[in-house]
Amino acid sequence: ISFKIPKTLTKQGGYDHREALFGIPPYGGSIAQNLYYADADLCDSGNIDTRAGYPIRAKDDDGNMLPWPSPYILMVDRGNCSFVQKVRNAQRVGAAGVIIADNTCLCSAGDECHSDPGKDCEQREPIMADDGSGSDISIPSFLMFKQDADLVKAELLANHAVRIEMQWSLPTPDDRVEYELWTTPTDIISVDFQKDFKEAAVALGNRAYFTPQMYIYDGIRSGCQGFNGENDCYNLCTNNGRYCATDPDNDLDRGISGADVVKESLRRMCIWQHYGQDDGVGVQWWDYVNEFLFRCGTEEYFANNQCVKDAMEHSAVDGSKIDQCMKDSGGLEGDVQNNLLEVQLLAKDKSGVVILPAMYVNRVPIRGSLEFPTIFKAICAGYASGTVPSVCTKCSGCPDQKSCITNGYCGTKKQQESVTTSTMIYAMMGLSVFFCLVTVIQHRRYQRQVQEQVKGIIAEYMPLDEEREHNTSVSEEDGEFT
Repeated sequence: ISFKIPKTLTKQGGYDHREALFGIPPYGGSIAQNLYYADADLCDSGNIDTRAGYPIRAKDDDGNMLPWPSPYILMVDRGNCSFVQKVRNAQRVGAAGVIIADNTCLCSAGDECHSDPGKDCEQREPIMADDGSGSDISIPSFLMFKQDADLVKAELLANHAVRIEMQWSLPTPDDRVEYELWTTPTDIISVDFQKDFKEAAVALGNRAYFTPQMYIYDGIRSGCQGFNGENDCYNLCTNNGRYCATDPDNDLDRGISGADVVKESLRRMCIWQHYGQDDGVGVQWWDYVNEFLFRCGTEEYFANNQCVKDAMEHSAVDGSKIDQCMKDSGGLEGDVQNNLLEVQLLAKDKSGVVILPAMYVNRVPIRGSLEFPTIFKAICAGYASGTVPSVCTKCSGCPDQKSCITNGYCGTKKQQESVTTSTMIYAMMGLSVFFCLVTVIQHRRYQRQVQEQVKGIIAEYMPLDEEREHNTSVSEEDGEFT
């Protein structure tokens, strides 16, 4: 967060803040607009007065203060309802972004922050978490700590114009971006992404490294392995309760079981190990996931071995190699550790993933829905300056990025042909001008050559004329022509 107006709020390096875990921020971009203080908590969606707040605006013909002029960023007080509810209501009244003004000091702030009467400081920082309903929020939001928010509110309450800039950036360590998807084989939300993103992965090539991560539970930590080493969680787990997954249909007696999900997760890990780990693209992995979703995505065929075999054959995956990989990793039977699943549990703990699906770009979690444009823009924003791939330059700003990547140009074919036609016309005009200039130059050159030839001929005959004039003069002696 930084402030452009007034000068008293400018601060080197900007202001400390915390980003919401919902909404869709424009990664690699920024939003700079005037800031308005709602002077309300925005908890009641039916009672939001857009003509209130500060700074005070001019009045209309009826004597009412004008609404907040769009586009604008709204400052809202913390408290009385969830962060999601506040931001959603701000979005509904037209805000381009939201700043939540904290109303409680952090104990770590010390004397820099002054708590309101009757309020004690907080030991932990508040987290702008998603309450589970934030998928419909598209605008970004930040939490601003009380000691800083109080300074901003003082300017707004004094009716001073305040212009704020909200910026987002991803770590840009080098010319290759690393991105990973945390999901499960039964995750419905990530299906469209897994179906559509293969073209982008191929187009990015070795300039981006993808890692699919399968989310499983540690059965021992969850209490699914009893003291006698047996599975206490029925068919939710494999390896005597070591590795578990939730039952997608919540029916332990029929349908897809948690153990089925763990088995398919291990299979996809092996497919990635054989076909994607080296290049970070994994064409066969994407193809297999699509074939599986098409052929085996139903309750009836999810755990059907023949269906899985067909999916691997149609995606050019060697089934015998994958079966051997699953066996060599430790298998799924008995109280035995599985090396691949153990690595996945460690990666899950390290990443801190809680909500699925989850996408990370350069180890930074991407907020908002798992949609093609959001992820592609985030990846393109993750490159170091001067190393952005041509596909990002060409397609990241295109309204239909997927079509741009597939077709190689932005816009419809008609637009592309229109551009090509206009380019051809300009090219023909340029060539015409060029040939005209060449013709004029050649004509003048030819004229000079002719003139020089004529001058040469005249120069040859001039001496003869002079000699003839000399020889035809009259002699004084005989009066005859000599």
